[in-house]
Amino acid sequence: MPPDTRPPYSGTNRKLVLALDVGTTYSGISYCILDPGQVPEVKGVTKFPAQEHISGASKIPTVLYYNQAGEVCAAGAETMRDGIQDMAEDEGWIKVEWFKLHIRPKSDVSSHVTSNIPPLPPGRTAVSVLADFLKYLYQCGKAFIEETHINGEALWRMLEPTIDYVITHPNGWEGYQQSQIRNAVVLAKMIPDTPNGHARVTFVTEGEASLHFCIESGLMSGNMALKEGEGVIVVDAGGGTIDISSYQVSKQDGSKQTFREVITPACHFFGSVFVSVNARIFLKKLLEDSIYLEDLDHIVDRFDKVTKLRFRVDTQTQYIKFGATRDNDPLAQIRNGQLKLAGTDVAEFFESSIKCILKAVAEINTNLYGIKHVVLVGGFSASDWLYTKVKDALGAKGLAVLRPEYHINKAVSDGAVTFFLGRSVESRIAKFAYGIRCGIAYSEENPEHRARKESRYNAVDGSFKLIHFEVLVPKGTALRESTEISNSDYTYMVKTRGAQQVVRIPIRAYRGINEDPEWEDNDPENYLQLCTIVVDERHLDFLPALSQKTDGSLGLYWSVPLTFIVSFGDTEMRAQVAWLDKGVEKRSPSQIIYDPNDV
Repeated sequence: MPPDTRPPYSGTNRKLVLALDVGTTYSGISYCILDPGQVPEVKGVTKFPAQEHISGASKIPTVLYYNQAGEVCAAGAETMRDGIQDMAEDEGWIKVEWFKLHIRPKSDVSSHVTSNIPPLPPGRTAVSVLADFLKYLYQCGKAFIEETHINGEALWRMLEPTIDYVITHPNGWEGYQQSQIRNAVVLAKMIPDTPNGHARVTFVTEGEASLHFCIESGLMSGNMALKEGEGVIVVDAGGGTIDISSYQVSKQDGSKQTFREVITPACHFFGSVFVSVNARIFLKKLLEDSIYLEDLDHIVDRFDKVTKLRFRVDTQTQYIKFGATRDNDPLAQIRNGQLKLAGTDVAEFFESSIKCILKAVAEINTNLYGIKHVVLVGGFSASDWLYTKVKDALGAKGLAVLRPEYHINKAVSDGAVTFFLGRSVESRIAKFAYGIRCGIAYSEENPEHRARKESRYNAVDGSFKLIHFEVLVPKGTALRESTEISNSDYTYMVKTRGAQQVVRIPIRAYRGINEDPEWEDNDPENYLQLCTIVVDERHLDFLPALSQKTDGSLGLYWSVPLTFIVSFGDTEMRAQVAWLDKGVEKRSPSQIIYDPNDV
C-alpha cells in the first residue's frame, strides 16, 4: 500500500526487513527498520564497498571472481574497480556471472538459454556460488546501515539476530528453486538451519514485487488509478528473464486496493543478456577474418555497457568504441578503435525480446479483465528502444505503456519490502494441475481400468488397485493465501505395525493441455513430481490410533485414514497432515522435500 496509507508498525520490538534481489546481471538491496508505533519507510542501499565515491547507485553487477583455490577474490561492486580485469588475468582468476540461471527449472530447455549460460567454477555448485554472493550482499547491507544510521553498529548488533529476509525470484520458479535459495542462505550463515531460521526467509516473485513497487511509488494513483474490476499488466524486463504478471483490482476500500492475479504468470528467458548474446553471434561472424576476433569479449562488453544502453533510433549508425586510434580494419568496419554497426542490425539484436513481450501481452484477454495499462519495470526497461517499440505496438491496440520515471532498477527490491509490510495480492493462479498418485480399486467393468489391467497391483489389504492421478487443484484455479486444499481419502497402511516410521506423500503436477488429467500414461511427458510431504517418526502421534484389520489372503495389516492439507495460495507451498484421534483432529507439521531429478 502507498506510504501515506500504511499503518504504524504494531509490533513491540524493533525489527529489520532486508530484501535481496539477485538478478541475472545486476542485483539490489532494499530494507526497512520497523519501529513500534512508527510508519515503516522503505529504503535502499545506495552505496557499496569499492564504490564509496559513488552515491546513489542502486544496482551492482551480479559477478564474482574466484582464484584457483576456489576463494572469492572480488564480488559485486568490487568487480568494477579500475584494473580488476588486468589483475584477474595476471592471477588466473575465474569470472562467474549469470550463475542464477543454473537454478532455473529443468522444464526450460530453450536452446538459446542452455547454450549461452557460462559454466560454474570447477568444484562449485550453483547453490555455493549463490551463497557467496548472498553473503556479499549481506555484508553490503550491514556496512550501509552501520554507516548511515545513528549508532549504526549498535543498531545492527541488536537487529541482526532476527532479520527477516525477503528474496525475489522469477515468476516461473517453483518450490525446488526456493529450496535451493534457502539452502544458499543457510550456507551463507545468514540464518541457522532450523525451522525458526527457515521461517525468517520469505519469497516473492519478481512480478508480484514489481506490482507492489508500482503501488508504493504512486503509479496506481492519479491518471493511472485503477477502479474495482480494472486491471494492469506488469512487465518486469530484467537481465535474464522477462516476467509477465496480470492483476485486477478485486476490492476498493477507500485508498486501499486489493488485487487478484487473473492469469498464470509467465517467465521468458529473453532478458537484456540475450540482446548481447545476439550481438556476439553477429560480431563473431563479422570479425571471423579479422585480427580483432581475439578482442571479441572486450568488444561485446563495450557494446553491453555503452552501445546497447544508448541505442534509440534504428536509422542512425551505431559505434562500439573498444580500442585506440591505431586500431583499424576497414573490412571489419573498424576505424580509429571504433566498430561501426548499422542501426538496423542493432535493432535486430533486440527483436526477440520485443516480440516476446508483445506476444505475451497479446495472449492476455485485456478486455475481460479491464486492462488498459501496461507497466514496464526492471533494468531492461531503461532501454529507450525497447520502451518505444513496446509502447508504439501496444498503443496501437489501445493499451497505455508506462514506466517509472526514477529507480526502475529498484522496483523489485523495494517492492519486495512493500510486499512484506502489507500484501496487496489476495489470490494467485495455480500454474499447473496439482495432485497425487493414489490407488483406486480396480473394476473389471470400467473400460479405462480394463485397458490398464496389466498395471494393477496387490495392495496391503489384499485388493487390486490401479495408480490414478487425483487432482487436488485444477490448473488456473484462483487460490487465496488462506486456502487449504485437503484430501481425506488417503489411507496410511503398513504390513507390520511400527515397521515404517515415515509417511511420504508425493505431490505431483500436470502441465499439459488435458482439462481433466486422470491417467499419467495418456501424456507422460507432462507429469512431474514437485516434492514429497514427509512426516517423520518424531511426529507420528497417530500411531496409537492405527486400527487393526485382517485380510484372509495377506494376513494382518494396520491402517489409519489420513488427511493431508496443502496450501498453494501463498508464495511458498506449505503442508500438514491431520488425523482423528478419539474424535479429535490432530495436525502434524510436515517437511517438504524437493528432488532436483523430479523438477
